[in-house]
Amino acid sequence: MSAPIVAALGGGHGLAATLSALRLLTDDITAIVTVADDGGSSGRLREEFGVLPPGDLRMALSALCSDTEWGHVWRDVLQHRFAGDGPLGGHALGNLLIVALWELHEDPVAGLDLVARLLQARGRVLPMAAVPLTISAAVRGLVTEDPAALTDVTGQATVAKTRGSVESIELLPHDPPAYPESVAAIRAADWVILGPGSWFTSVMPHLLVPELRDALKVTRAGRILVLNLEPGTGETAGFSAIRHLETFIDLAPEVTLDAVVVDPAVVDDEDELDAACRRVGARPHIVPVSARHRLGVHDPLRLASAFQDVFGSASTGP
Repeated sequence: MSAPIVAALGGGHGLAATLSALRLLTDDITAIVTVADDGGSSGRLREEFGVLPPGDLRMALSALCSDTEWGHVWRDVLQHRFAGDGPLGGHALGNLLIVALWELHEDPVAGLDLVARLLQARGRVLPMAAVPLTISAAVRGLVTEDPAALTDVTGQATVAKTRGSVESIELLPHDPPAYPESVAAIRAADWVILGPGSWFTSVMPHLLVPELRDALKVTRAGRILVLNLEPGTGETAGFSAIRHLETFIDLAPEVTLDAVVVDPAVVDDEDELDAACRRVGARPHIVPVSARHRLGVHDPLRLASAFQDVFGSASTGP
């Protein structure tokens, strides 16, 4: 089987896990990265310079670095974070480099491509939207006197740490423009992979960019969703694997999937999971994908094996 063309959608550590696995299978990878981060170094640079938040883009580039001394050295340089309380304290050097390149090049993608060349990256990294985005969530359970009341919570960093239950999300500005290269990558792929990652702040936002959602609807690619290893934590506290699929359907009922990759440790009822997968047109692939000695971390080899199984099952048919 020839190496597949893959577009991977997400952000943060979850997308980095997918990319680390995919690079074991193919060099033709396009990462399409969320641009809603407003915390930490990315938030500071976004506010000061009015740029796309660079942090998740930097992490995706680092995950795709070449497996050479050169690639590893420059990956570590990009990931280096300055200590202290001064102006540089908390900034990742890669974030500063990316913003510097954006000041020198009119198109942000040109700057990202230059960093990819520096890393000898095995793939390409693109933003999911052409403008910085803000996530707004309707959250239940934050009002002590009225636990059923909904509260508007704004900002990726705030939503990610909310103590309540996220009921719905939206992007500001509404209907943001996508990068044409990102849309083209989804349409040209053999496989599109969503997740794992922070569900409402890294994975689902892609479905709220109209051009990306439309591309996901019409692409000839197979569509894979990777569920988290700890589905009921953080912004999805109390969520089961099935609840994740239900929110996917609620957000993008017209987008179908072909496979759902899920670790057996998070499956409570295989029959219920199978039924939920069928609602989005998918087969469940229940296989161990977690690292053996690191809680909540995907193992690149196991995840790559899961992807290979899905790719192979599609090529051989039922």
